[in-house]
Amino acid sequence: MNVAGSLQVKVVAGFESVSRIWDAVRCCWMARIQPGEFYITTAMESITTVLGSCIAVCLRDPVLGIGGMNHFMLPEDTTRGRSAWLEEAGLATRYGSFAMESLVNGLLKLGARRERLEAKVFGGGHVLRLALEVGERNIEFARRWLRMEGFSVVAEDVGGELPRRVVYTPVTGKAQVRLLRPAEGSAIATREQHHLQALRNSPATHDVELFQEIPR
Repeated sequence: MNVAGSLQVKVVAGFESVSRIWDAVRCCWMARIQPGEFYITTAMESITTVLGSCIAVCLRDPVLGIGGMNHFMLPEDTTRGRSAWLEEAGLATRYGSFAMESLVNGLLKLGARRERLEAKVFGGGHVLRLALEVGERNIEFARRWLRMEGFSVVAEDVGGELPRRVVYTPVTGKAQVRLLRPAEGSAIATREQHHLQALRNSPATHDVELFQEIPR
């Protein structure tokens, strides 16, 4: 049996469709998530994504060694009233909130303790040349949401002009970030423009099931 086969890990139910490859350098499986996706693991595997103006939040329970990562483009305005900047773009306001709730609830369902969860935040670069600063708004949203929910942010790498690739290993909590070349940034900006247009053309859904942590 080859190395990859011998080190096969059980994927958490519900994430079987996420693309995974064998990383020969790290000797572990690597889940690759796209905008609008998230992934949770209880095993020794890594999660990776490429970010332009989008945000990825990594959460883990360091005691259980389980965690995950999400990848979202648009935040939710949590202030009262209507969101002027989202109205300008003609967009719904639930995507960041949905991504965060999905990640947190998925971890709690697997036994993580809310008070132990620690966060790392990445992305929010100035990649899309739009009148509204999508990256900056995403950073503001992620920081505000985590602060309001009481989660500890132990590390972040956000902003700037370049896109970045993030690799996160929940078992250890280690995150690696590599800034990408401007030429790569052009392709990422094109992908995010298409994603932005797709969000404009489709209604928001918010059918996440809320899980409550059971006291122990």
